[in-house]
Amino acid sequence: MGSAQTENHTVLIAEDEAMLRIVAVETLKDDGFTVYEAGDGVSALEILRGHPEIELLISDIKMPRLGGYELAEGALALRPDLKVLFMTGYNTESPPDFVRERAIKTLQKPFNVIQLSHAAKAMLGAVPG
Repeated sequence: MGSAQTENHTVLIAEDEAMLRIVAVETLKDDGFTVYEAGDGVSALEILRGHPEIELLISDIKMPRLGGYELAEGALALRPDLKVLFMTGYNTESPPDFVRERAIKTLQKPFNVIQLSHAAKAMLGAVPG
């Protein structure tokens, strides 16, 4: 069984910090995910529009051009069934209503990228949990 379960799962990572994005993308690919990446929210939204197979958006909250909350709102307007996971290095002041309503999780940086992969698998039903 192993990583074969994640092979058909596609995720998009929106993160402006290049080093973290590279490590996260590599870790998820190694775990069998198909991964798209964007350096800001505007690019991420364009990628989402062009790739309906994306099931999970993993987004930093603070990014240039378009922040994570705005990105997620736009993404969910396009794709109401999209799953979302936030990452942040900041103490998040109260998130917008849709984040609470959907019980969207936020990973606090710094985190181990293995945790990111586990969270993605759990959200996509690739592992029990």
